[in-house]
Amino acid sequence: MPNQNRPGLYIAMISVHGLIRGRDMELGRDADTGGQTKYVVELARALARQPGVAGVDLFTRLVSAPEADADYGERIEGLGDGARIVRIVAGPVEEYLPKEALWDHLDSFVDNMQAFIREAGRVPDIIHSHYADAGYVGSRLAHLLGVPLVHTGHSLGRVKRRRLLASGLSSGEIEERYNMSRRIEAEELTLASAERVITSTHQEIEEQYELYDHYQPDKMRVIPPGTDLELFHPPRGDEWESPAGEEIRRFLREPDKPLILELARPDPRKNIVALVDAYGGSGRLQEMANLAVVAGYREDIRDQDEGAREVLTDLLMAIDYHDLYGKVAYPKQFGIADVPVIYRIAALSGGLFVNPALTEPFGLTLIEAAASGVPIVATEDGGPRDIIGNCDNGVLIDPLGSEAIAEALLELLGNRRQWLRMADNGLKGVRRHYAWEAHAERYLSVVRSVLEKTEVVKPVPLRRRPMLYHDRAIFTDLDQNLLEDPAVLPRFVERMRANRKCATFGIATGRRLDSAFKAIRRLRIPEPDVLITSGGTAIHYAPDLTEDTFWTRHIDHRWTPHEVRRVLAGLPGLELQPKQEQSRFKISYYLDPRIAPGMGEINRLLHQEDLAVNAIASFGQYLDILPIRASKGLALRYVADRWDIPLEHILVAGGSGADEDMMRGNTLGVVVANRHGEELSHLGDGTRIYYAQQAHALGILEAIDHYRFFDSCDVPAERE
Repeated sequence: MPNQNRPGLYIAMISVHGLIRGRDMELGRDADTGGQTKYVVELARALARQPGVAGVDLFTRLVSAPEADADYGERIEGLGDGARIVRIVAGPVEEYLPKEALWDHLDSFVDNMQAFIREAGRVPDIIHSHYADAGYVGSRLAHLLGVPLVHTGHSLGRVKRRRLLASGLSSGEIEERYNMSRRIEAEELTLASAERVITSTHQEIEEQYELYDHYQPDKMRVIPPGTDLELFHPPRGDEWESPAGEEIRRFLREPDKPLILELARPDPRKNIVALVDAYGGSGRLQEMANLAVVAGYREDIRDQDEGAREVLTDLLMAIDYHDLYGKVAYPKQFGIADVPVIYRIAALSGGLFVNPALTEPFGLTLIEAAASGVPIVATEDGGPRDIIGNCDNGVLIDPLGSEAIAEALLELLGNRRQWLRMADNGLKGVRRHYAWEAHAERYLSVVRSVLEKTEVVKPVPLRRRPMLYHDRAIFTDLDQNLLEDPAVLPRFVERMRANRKCATFGIATGRRLDSAFKAIRRLRIPEPDVLITSGGTAIHYAPDLTEDTFWTRHIDHRWTPHEVRRVLAGLPGLELQPKQEQSRFKISYYLDPRIAPGMGEINRLLHQEDLAVNAIASFGQYLDILPIRASKGLALRYVADRWDIPLEHILVAGGSGADEDMMRGNTLGVVVANRHGEELSHLGDGTRIYYAQQAHALGILEAIDHYRFFDSCDVPAERE
């Protein structure tokens, strides 16, 4: 209860699930006791320290389970400065329940929390809910008590569902295990009820909340979470003598040089190898600085999961290719306590922190580096844009341009005055924008604008969709349909955005992920919901380019690439394309049709060796060999099945023969008018193939109108 002698706001925060206490937090104990539990406790403390706040109560669930410490069964726990944790009975107190099992007990939480508030004698001035379950509780209480609701989602069900599908779970399994429809309905209720919704970045608003029917942009406010400035701070001067310093130093011939640091988990999206290639391709950069890549804790690369193993192998191969021994540190074992020290070593050396990730929605490491006194070089994406915009402490880069990365690093390392200015800007900017005190001040300004009605948001009439998930999709090739006429792209992008709540937007391309993403970013095409790359051998989902690992395991059936290369080696008219065009599940050749064997002969050679592959020729000059289970069309059908989108509701825009197997069968097809469209002319002129009069993106728009694809988000009418 707030101090009765202390005037000011009484704030009620709700975070239902997880094990929450004020000391010795068990972060990582399970999926529910992670970053959110730490965040809400730190936020409660930070708010309670602010002038004008009488008290903050953080309401969570009471747990007296035998496997849990006794702390979680205490009704009240003080956090200091007028903040406390209040534990509410909801469901069996003797059992610790995961968040997915709490839905049937949330109404009890509402009733018991209301009873606590009534007994205490003061109604909160504002309720702030965290996550979907607390959003449901907060929405009900806000309406019962007549007080405003503020909400922070932390993660959203529609996005979580995509990630679960990517892990190999079916729609039915996700529903049964995670109660996803109840979660999404709770999120819709919360968005309809909340006066304000607080997010970490603008990108989170645009790419995640926009998927919801009750999304209202005027209600959204960006307040980045606070950073612990006692943990992340400038160097004291003795950091090289620490265990972390000794571990890095043992790799380097000249350890006194400035240190370029990357710290990221070994995930393909983190784009680690691009930084090594940038460093390895610049002799001047190697003369000026060392490089340290801290890519996760590991005992043995062979024991890592497949994605991490591939990244780490590529990292070591890049170091070997550029002969960077003695210049690059790649420590394999370090603890969480070492991370702040590693940042300070980079600062002490006069180095830089680099984040070249393909996509970076927030960028916590950038804030930690800035708080440690290190200027940053980061990918031109959502979080880094916000951070560098606020702090003016670094440079944004194209993460796929090795030369651009090297140039940015050379520019900052070669200008000591600029380095010092950006290091100082980072320290000041973090304190101003990303410290807990700054977070609390901005939070209270949002709350007071609601309470004092100084910033009134006029509600926009909204309509719920008849379906919970997308019921249709548009898939298009990248090169032939979107890239060849950039001038018309804005019209296509606007149409897709306007219908984003009912339609999935997918791109299917023969390009590798890095090449495709570079083209998408260059032309400012919105990140697709589904990105099928390397001819159908890789599938990634928005946001954050989450890889579908189940698809990867599925297509690895009888795939023996070394045997394919052996069989095709020496054939006339076939030449392997450069390494950057190859991928794990795609072997690409240049094809000279004048002297190369026909496709029938190539297939015969492969099949007589019992090789289970798909051989796909395109544009009359390229040949791709893929696993037998992989192609654009098979990948598209896999996504349609996993996402429960009927093939009859999928519009496929093809531009060349490489798109043929996407367009066969029950999908709705459009052949756009371009110079390679004749490769699809043999598909016929039936009810499901439309030959557009216009080229590229305009041809897709023409087909959308022809099929009445977006009309009231109804099922497109069949054509006679």
